[in-house]
Amino acid sequence: MLGKEGSEKDSSEFKSEELVAAHYGGWVFHLGVNKLGHQFCRFRYLVITGKYVQMYKRDLAEQPDQRPIRRGVASQFMKLEDMGIRKVDDADLYVLRIYSRVNDAKTGEIACHTAGEVKKWMEAFDHAIREAAYDFGRHSSRRIMNNEDEFGLGHRPRVRRYAHGLRKRITIGKGPEMLLRKTSNVRKDSDLSTFDGTEGDVMEQHKWKCIHTVNGIRILEDVANHKGDKVLLMKSVGIVDASPDAVFEMVFSLDKSQRYEWDTLTSDLELIERLDGHRDIVYGAYDPKYLTRWHSKRDFLLTRHWQRAQDGTYTILQHPTMVKPWPVKSDYHHTKLNPTVWEIRKANPREAKGTQSSFVTQTMEIHSSGWGRWKKRYYAKFEKTVPYILLCQIAGLREYFGANPTFSPEPSVGTAHNKNEKVSDVSGESEDFETNEDFYDAIAAESPIEDEDSDEDENSPTKDLGLKFKNISWAVMRLRPSGREANTELMLNAPAIDIDTNQFKGSLQPGKSKSDSNCWADPGGTGFMVRGKTYLKDYSKVPGGDPLLKLLAVDWFKSNNKVQKVAVHPQCVVQTEVGKSLPFLLVINLQVPSKPNHSMVFYFGANRPINKGSLLDKFANGDDMFRDTRFKLIPSIKEGYWMVKRAVGTKACLLGKAVTCEYLRQDNFLEIDVDIGSSSVASSIIGLVLGYVTNLVVDLAILIEAKEEDKLPEYLLGTVRVNHVKLESAIPFWGDV
Repeated sequence: MLGKEGSEKDSSEFKSEELVAAHYGGWVFHLGVNKLGHQFCRFRYLVITGKYVQMYKRDLAEQPDQRPIRRGVASQFMKLEDMGIRKVDDADLYVLRIYSRVNDAKTGEIACHTAGEVKKWMEAFDHAIREAAYDFGRHSSRRIMNNEDEFGLGHRPRVRRYAHGLRKRITIGKGPEMLLRKTSNVRKDSDLSTFDGTEGDVMEQHKWKCIHTVNGIRILEDVANHKGDKVLLMKSVGIVDASPDAVFEMVFSLDKSQRYEWDTLTSDLELIERLDGHRDIVYGAYDPKYLTRWHSKRDFLLTRHWQRAQDGTYTILQHPTMVKPWPVKSDYHHTKLNPTVWEIRKANPREAKGTQSSFVTQTMEIHSSGWGRWKKRYYAKFEKTVPYILLCQIAGLREYFGANPTFSPEPSVGTAHNKNEKVSDVSGESEDFETNEDFYDAIAAESPIEDEDSDEDENSPTKDLGLKFKNISWAVMRLRPSGREANTELMLNAPAIDIDTNQFKGSLQPGKSKSDSNCWADPGGTGFMVRGKTYLKDYSKVPGGDPLLKLLAVDWFKSNNKVQKVAVHPQCVVQTEVGKSLPFLLVINLQVPSKPNHSMVFYFGANRPINKGSLLDKFANGDDMFRDTRFKLIPSIKEGYWMVKRAVGTKACLLGKAVTCEYLRQDNFLEIDVDIGSSSVASSIIGLVLGYVTNLVVDLAILIEAKEEDKLPEYLLGTVRVNHVKLESAIPFWGDV
């Protein structure tokens, strides 16, 4: 059960006066290595009170006077990484890595039974980090925190008890009540499971038409541009009365006893290999006797890749694969299932039932020597085909959760904050909680606003908004709303410098026409959505408009080492005479993990100095924590394989929270080194993208997130289009020569 937050005046020397604090608590598995080098997994009760993190051996409700075995503050140096699934003592656990950017000894891991619990702990830790930053900013002395005070999961330090006093707490997970004081073994037969039983990405070039409705779901066909193609996309959509966490657990589960109750075709799955925490290979088999009069049994192999976006949306990619050895089963014939993508996002609770619900989409690729040929042969018998059976899996989920409502876990802790709570970032600016935000940030300028099927739940919160994007004419929406203009970020009274991009030479050449490949261009901002003037009231978004900074050049490097601090190298365009003459340059270095490592570096320039006190000034000259909480990137794949589009998405991402960003502020430039390899999720997505990179046209937009009304509407810092890049065209980094 979720409880309300309490508050108290903590006697600790670090606690700020009368600061209302959320109180989270729950059971986790603490994973680590002891002094002898042996791995361990122990039950621990974790408590987060305001900015303080404490770990106990037992529940505080049972022994409120016990001393914590670990304690500390969630400082601005704390980082979190979702490591995905890992086998621990024959059980699959979801692992969360907690580490410090300044002290490796603080690194450690906790694990939970479900991905939903990991998400809730990440929200709780993020809340504690922001509260610590707010408390830090309130003190005029701004005393630098000693590393000894920072919470860590490494070698256990000597601990001092913090005062308790909050009467109620938000409980994360249900805990292994039967084994609180027993073994920490987490084998499957120990019965420790805590399960008793925004808008999706905008697909720019698809036009969906509903062709069938059955059992509460709609089946749609992509009717755009499939003539003559060998691939057709179909999808099913529906509302499932369960949380996204519960639906994801069910779809990704290999438990046959549960899958038999909703999955009519792929219920027999077994794990072949776990590639990492977010990818695995599974083997499955089915008997098509209910589809045809032929009883030829089939088996298959699937590679599955899952990820959870910052807005809580789950994406599962499933595509056929071939590995050796293939499991041998007599009377089975090998087959390939259709490539499929599941998307599971939170839907607004329906008033009739008052329960959580999820909007579930299943998109499928149908191969054929020609769509017309497939349609002629199977269309009349569509309900007897494997694609139809797979698309009806959402109907099975609907019925399963309808019959087993107790399988839905608790609501996310992010929705239970006290209304009187005042948590801010380092600068003391209010932090908004975007539990109802619809993340549709990348659009196509050439696309019509009205889709035949918007794929949106009729009960979505945006249905009640006074200002909605698709209800306004395209001509009007291309205009930026009245209010703060982007050019107020620069000093208008200073003379503007005429920037000639021909004077900036990067290793990747600019494109001269749309047919050029292995090049870059500036697509402009009309294809991206940003927060409008009234966003804090109605979550409305508007097209981005012209970027504030001008794209100057792009470098494409390869190196055996990680490429960093590019802007200080003498050969960099920043260090040229024309580069030094600009008032401000922003350098974005996307570090791509591969063999060898690659880096794509974008250079953006301003024609006027930065205006003092502006949002850009705070970002350029502020501290790293402020930058981490404000630096956003919006991706959009304009051309490429549809599954890669789904994996990358079109949702705005706070890069500082998703991956490690290093900032270098010198002279007239700010360089941001984005370490994509610091996140296992981002690394796996990049691995997929690199396999299709020569066929991709990718648009990127960068911006600073605006959280205050006087900083709205948002503006784009810069945009870039990368067109059919070739890996072999990367040049060795200057520092390696």
